[in-house]
Amino acid sequence: MSGVPHGMIQTAQAQAHIDSKAVAHNLAQVRKRLGTSRARIWATVKADAYGHGIARVLPGLSDADGLAVRDLSEAQACRAAGWRGPILVYGGLHRPDETALLGSSDLHLVISHADQLAWLQAAAPSAQPPSVWLRYAGDTRLGGFDDQDYALAYAHCAALREQGRVADIGHLNHYARSEDADGIADADLHFRRVVAGRPGPISTSNCAALLLHPEHAAQTDWIRPGLLLYGASPIPDLHDGPALGLKPAMRFTARLLATQTLPQGASLGYRAAFTAPIAMRIGLVGCGYADGYPRHAQTGTPLLIDGQPTRLLGRPAMDTLAVDLTDIDVSGPDAVVVLWGDPRNTVEAVAASAGTISAALLTGLTPRVAMLGD
Repeated sequence: MSGVPHGMIQTAQAQAHIDSKAVAHNLAQVRKRLGTSRARIWATVKADAYGHGIARVLPGLSDADGLAVRDLSEAQACRAAGWRGPILVYGGLHRPDETALLGSSDLHLVISHADQLAWLQAAAPSAQPPSVWLRYAGDTRLGGFDDQDYALAYAHCAALREQGRVADIGHLNHYARSEDADGIADADLHFRRVVAGRPGPISTSNCAALLLHPEHAAQTDWIRPGLLLYGASPIPDLHDGPALGLKPAMRFTARLLATQTLPQGASLGYRAAFTAPIAMRIGLVGCGYADGYPRHAQTGTPLLIDGQPTRLLGRPAMDTLAVDLTDIDVSGPDAVVVLWGDPRNTVEAVAASAGTISAALLTGLTPRVAMLGD
């Protein structure tokens, strides 16, 4: 077995390199897809910008019309990072005492249940009241108002606006089946009937809706892209990010720690998940599921070593991956291994091998990974 030379200190820490210029490019691609539509863009940066870090991606989002976050703490992080434009809070208020945090200008709250309106009603009036967006339950039914309750909620919002407790009222819907060719038409028609006659801007259309149903995105005032901004496709069965003209915003890398020969018939790793059909040269990589690499990735999952395509062997361990070095020339025991984030090794391909989605991988890196900005 060959490995790290005696006396050499080597770090096994995996790294995620975040490219804000790629984010800017991807945002421009999203806007290009809108064509002549006047729809504005809520750039979704919840889950700490899909695991990329709000502060690291913010330079690439200067042309966004607004940011969308999960909760008020993420809104505060955006302000702390220097964002001064509108912020949409998907979760609205989680507790009544959060009304004390509503002094920020241009804050927009998604309202999903009547208690949130009661909390606004009971709160002290603010010099800069938030705008509210009523969420329609629609076909996701993961929060929001049904047909009857929507009318009551809108009336309550109108009263709050008269009292100066809210600034504006909007309408928000999220489609359950935007990845399907026939997944939007009926749901959107139902939503439009519910909001008809109730003034206010409309927000629909996530990434999949923008790609597969551009005619609906063109009929909304605000769209809410997320995954596309980070260079990945929401419909990987049809396209990956590079095929859509996108650039990966995260390049996840590790280092080759050692090489060894696996004899013919020898098994490798936990549960003997891989058995060598012939004598093989393999490499051990300093990354594992404790770093956020998917535990269920299968033999054959693609990676790059020194820019050369190869594959994972056996099950990922907590700290180590085994890779196939058959017919691969590596520069040395410190060779760079690209785990995902290259057009030749996309996050969608790794996610497919692990039976998951790219968003789960991007948001799943652990604090062991060094996060590096440009």
